[in-house]
Amino acid sequence: MDSFQQEIDERTNLTANNKFELLLFRLGRPVGDNSPGEGELFGINVFKVREIVPALQITKPAGMRPPLLGMVNVRGQIMQVIDLPAIAGCEPLAEPGILLITEFARHTQAFAVQSVEDIARLDWSQVLPAESRSASDVVTSIARLSAPDGGSTLVQVLDVEHILDLVSPTKESVADLPQIGAGIQLQPGAVVVAADDSRVARALIEGSLKELKLPFVMAKNGREAWEKLEALAREAEKENCPISSKVALMLTDLEMPEMDGFTLTRRVKTHEKLKHVPVVIHSSLTGSANEDHVKTVGADGYIAKFSPSDFAAVVQKVLSVA
Repeated sequence: MDSFQQEIDERTNLTANNKFELLLFRLGRPVGDNSPGEGELFGINVFKVREIVPALQITKPAGMRPPLLGMVNVRGQIMQVIDLPAIAGCEPLAEPGILLITEFARHTQAFAVQSVEDIARLDWSQVLPAESRSASDVVTSIARLSAPDGGSTLVQVLDVEHILDLVSPTKESVADLPQIGAGIQLQPGAVVVAADDSRVARALIEGSLKELKLPFVMAKNGREAWEKLEALAREAEKENCPISSKVALMLTDLEMPEMDGFTLTRRVKTHEKLKHVPVVIHSSLTGSANEDHVKTVGADGYIAKFSPSDFAAVVQKVLSVA
């Protein structure tokens, strides 16, 4: 097995234990902050990073506006360069010298950063919701890393869905969803339980489910969703009714603080009362490696963020089989 495939397999296997790897980098100091130091640490899931390259020559087409810096050619592929320090409200201490070539949500783009520090292996329980504590609201969670002195270092994990929406807002409308989702009917009292840590993603999911006239309960991470599912399972048992009368579908993101979507899915599929609940994973982690791994945890469907029509079609297909 070549080393590249081995790295993919190792990182994929981390999800079996609610773990992941975070690429750490710096963007400079917050605007107006003149304190000494290299600035705060930021992070992005390694699964979203295709490669790291030194800053290349950037061509800025006429009419291109911030936070886009221009376009680069990476081995024949033309892509946008996003000014990540500007989006995060930071002033670089030096000219950004690194480009992170990222792939997620069906897009490939380059993030300009000041410097790359390290890769940290974490448990999702070390990551807590940020609740909009950071500039520009582009931070979705805070990771706590152990420091050599026994203390801890905080890392701001970026909400890449929000960043991409700022740069390239989705153009597909939910107006046609009622027609696409025609015929979806739930048992009276049943709901869709949905989990996503991104505010932008939650808004898109909520809008789509409302257009489809599907009742839902929204959670901000996997642990919160799991607690809601357990409560609904207890209700069903108390009322001596099948779980399908309470939960029609579990819809989950993969990357979430406290408990990720892989762990949530495995818990649902191995729970005596919940194992027949259909699970659809809805993630910006696109690519065959991730989609293959989705099948190994027992999910019933996969949707790459974010196409309302694909969303409706997969939901309809899964619910028609359930």
